[in-house]
Amino acid sequence: MLYMIIERFKNRDPVPVYRRFRDQGRLAPDTVKYISSWVTLDMTACYQLMECDDRQLLEQWIARWSDLVDFEVMPVVTSAQAVERIAPRL
Repeated sequence: MLYMIIERFKNRDPVPVYRRFRDQGRLAPDTVKYISSWVTLDMTACYQLMECDDRQLLEQWIARWSDLVDFEVMPVVTSAQAVERIAPRL
């Protein structure tokens, strides 16, 4: 399952997040796979695509960062998968 994670840095401050990442890494369980990410120009939020088959493991990763980041999690599909899902209705 793919998840679009919207991370909003608490106090609009990315420094603690990047400091922890530099010192400790992503802190994700082994089966939570980082795909890619994009950061807003004002450095207050990150959009991150993650893959994980067990939502509880994703929640473990979120818990490790929740003191620095507010999270919004949305299950998503690829555009190709969306086309497959909608094709019967076209």
